[in-house]
Amino acid sequence: MARVLAVCISARKGEKKHSVAQIDCRIHHGIVGDAHAGNWHRQISLLANESAETMRQMGLTLAPGDFAENILTEGIELKTLPVGTRLRVGETELELTQIGKECHSDCAIRKQVGVCVMPTEGVFAVVRREGAIRAGDEIEVLP
Repeated sequence: MARVLAVCISARKGEKKHSVAQIDCRIHHGIVGDAHAGNWHRQISLLANESAETMRQMGLTLAPGDFAENILTEGIELKTLPVGTRLRVGETELELTQIGKECHSDCAIRKQVGVCVMPTEGVFAVVRREGAIRAGDEIEVLP
């Protein structure tokens, strides 16, 4: 079963996100209280814990939010899902809009080990149905 391991937000762009008990997602906005919220195509970022684990094997100590991901997942290969895929996550429905992104050159993780998984394995989504997401919530790929 695919599930949410952690949900994270940050007040400012460019800083690590921190775990919170829940995130509240709004259509045309994204996550209430998150720096990346807005009416654009990258409202919410998701990263599979399995991807983070490859970085841990390089010697990094990582906490949820260290890749600036809003949702850390387990049991789902996010990077293999096509743009347009809809996911039921907790009370919400999200639509994937982008796979990967250009990593800015001053990324702390890339500076430490020379590589970062977010540019190729992180995914981005918009909110299609509002609601809350909490750690432990199930993730379902919708038909």
